[in-house]
Amino acid sequence: MLVLWALLFILALSATGFFLGRQRALSLVNGDQRNLHSMPKYYGSNVALKALVPAALLLVVWSIAQPLYVNYSISSSIPESAVSETSSLGLLMAEVRRVADGLDSTVAQGTISDELARDPNADLNSITEGFKSAGQILTSEITRPMLQAAQSYRSMRRDGRFYMIIAVVALSLLGLIWGIRETQPRFRARNVVENGLKVLLISAASIAILTTIGIVLSLIFNTYEFFTLYPASDFFFGTSWAPSFSGRGGSSDLGILPLLWGTLYISLVALVVAVPIGLFAAIYLSEYAGPQLRAMAKPMLEVLAGIPTIVYGLFALLTVGPLLLAVFGDEGVGIMQAGTAVMTAGLVMGIMLIPFVSSLSDDIINAVPQSMRDGSYALGATQSETIKKVVLPAALPGIVGAILLAASRAIGETMIVVLGAGAAARMSLNPFEAMTTVTAKIVSQLTGDADFSSPEALVAFALGMTLFVITLGLNIIALYIVRKYREQYE
Repeated sequence: MLVLWALLFILALSATGFFLGRQRALSLVNGDQRNLHSMPKYYGSNVALKALVPAALLLVVWSIAQPLYVNYSISSSIPESAVSETSSLGLLMAEVRRVADGLDSTVAQGTISDELARDPNADLNSITEGFKSAGQILTSEITRPMLQAAQSYRSMRRDGRFYMIIAVVALSLLGLIWGIRETQPRFRARNVVENGLKVLLISAASIAILTTIGIVLSLIFNTYEFFTLYPASDFFFGTSWAPSFSGRGGSSDLGILPLLWGTLYISLVALVVAVPIGLFAAIYLSEYAGPQLRAMAKPMLEVLAGIPTIVYGLFALLTVGPLLLAVFGDEGVGIMQAGTAVMTAGLVMGIMLIPFVSSLSDDIINAVPQSMRDGSYALGATQSETIKKVVLPAALPGIVGAILLAASRAIGETMIVVLGAGAAARMSLNPFEAMTTVTAKIVSQLTGDADFSSPEALVAFALGMTLFVITLGLNIIALYIVRKYREQYE
């Protein structure tokens, strides 16, 4: 809450600085704007930026750096005997943060006094009773080292926030004063403001790039740590997936091949459903449908892309699965044992991918020059012959790129697979059996209290890195094909 109030304060100060800077510039020239180097609004904007940007930047940096510093300080002060009582330091720090949050809550509700919450020698029974009275859930017993670490964590976090508010407000006021003192008739306010906005735009673009780099580095480092604990050959060429979560992974089989097989199999079924339907829909909308029908049908088709994937997953679990089981189950053909299967997830995922294929293919087909169609008609070809012999071959590179983009989307899908395909890691050709994918296992491996010093948790990063490389390769190929197509017809 204090951070929000600090942000609102510097925003209000920035707005005040805009009017003060503008008014000061006009007052220095007695209201005659011709004697100013820049428009009055630029002088006000200069003051507003100086009051807002440095303070907001300090607020963001402090908010990111403070938890890291507090966690490092507290974790360094915890004795090794306390760490040995839990599975890892990370889990102990999670308990410390939970207890610190509980102390804040119990103090706010009055079940524990602030003096008791800050007392290093406080009675553990009193703290526990206060937690229970406040409705706080205790997942483990509060120990003396845990309580002392939580009290230190709470104190450092509170002091850090207080000093942050003081520093942010002081910096905002200094920026306001600096901007007002700069406001002179010959001051190049427009140049300063435009350069400042340029820096902000570059920073916004850099955030996206740095975020991507951070994600990739996180995957690389954790994947490397995993391969120091588990053989890479067993991971990439193993045909069994059986994590045991017992110790350091010595009894775990973490072969990725069953997961890759399930991922590619389900994606293939989805593409078999999505590509023909999406491509035929694109051909009809671009070549046969009238303007009114196209204006109505295309937005309705694209609504499928806006449906949350969890809804598709529920549709697969509650509707498609039982329907397939009624046809192919024991009462029908007898080749399907449960509603969760590759076919269930593949069909629903294919429905989800239809707008991806149809919209991109429709745009690509419409981009084929009309002169090519007219030339075909002039030679006596019918409309269907023109589409088959001229339009589709010309649009083929772009259509292939659209299909590859849809394939990368299918490979990264999670919720439909979790609810529709089951969780069995197997290599089978039967599409009516339950299988799982890489994304589903990433979710399962990181669900709950994960010990990130074990291969069973770190394998999620290796799975993510493998999936990242596969989807990146598909996207690069698709973008290359589409770009080559656009260069040909632009």
